[in-house]
Amino acid sequence: MHVRRRAPLEEWDRIRAGGDRCWIGIGRAAAVVQPPGHDAPAVVLLNPRITECSSDADEQYEGYLSFFDVRGMVPRPLWITVETTTLEGQPVTTTYERGLARLIHHEIDHLDGLLCTARMRLDVAPVPVEQYRQTGRAWAYEQ
Repeated sequence: MHVRRRAPLEEWDRIRAGGDRCWIGIGRAAAVVQPPGHDAPAVVLLNPRITECSSDADEQYEGYLSFFDVRGMVPRPLWITVETTTLEGQPVTTTYERGLARLIHHEIDHLDGLLCTARMRLDVAPVPVEQYRQTGRAWAYEQ
């Protein structure tokens, strides 16, 4: 999607992620998530909707291009079930776990017009990226 109009910083995530349903005014949404790993196939999300999620959650640092100089601790469920549509128009339901669940939930938030600050606990403030880098913390999940 190419956008030539200037937009406030808080709108750039929605543009970069493919546009969110409410912002561009149509009932369609699409995102592509590339999981880590050389052989991992991309996850294509067409009109995704989270239908179920675990009650167990964890908090990990996340960032957004809109807020390139900060990171925030965002709680997310350890697994989510997502209903999406294939290119042929057929509904598909898939359950994602841990890091991939976090990535997909993050992108669905983009499509729904939510930034990480909407998910952060009220008593937790974003940290400068320099402080985040000093944590040395990658997302970690127990096996």
